Amino acid sequence: MSQKYEDPCTTDLSRFGWRERKMAAELLTASCDQGLPCDFDDDGVTIMFNTHSGNVFLTNSEYQVAMMNGDKLESWYNCPYCGHEGFKEDMAHDPQDEECSRYQQYLGILESPAEDEEGEDAEV
Repeated sequence: MSQKYEDPCTTDLSRFGWRERKMAAELLTASCDQGLPCDFDDDGVTIMFNTHSGNVFLTNSEYQVAMMNGDKLESWYNCPYCGHEGFKEDMAHDPQDEECSRYQQYLGILESPAEDEEGEDAEV
């Protein structure tokens, strides 16, 4: 007999406990007071609760994630190549391959080769 897969992520508020509802309220308040992170698309934004991790976050039609980092609403990143995840300050990690390095360059964590060359020319 096979078991039915149940997605651990839900937008159903009946599955949110009081803790998660308070976290959702904090997200909504922060989005009103601070706005969404600049790299977070505002199309199809919803509040989601991961019942496995306990995290409550905003997500959108592009599957981007924004969470509270202390008192600030920030984007949460996930390297599509190696799976490393975190807020921007947590995303510096040993690249697994060239694609992983490119993703860190995209986030502005690593300098791109073109920026390295410009820096070398400026020193000469």
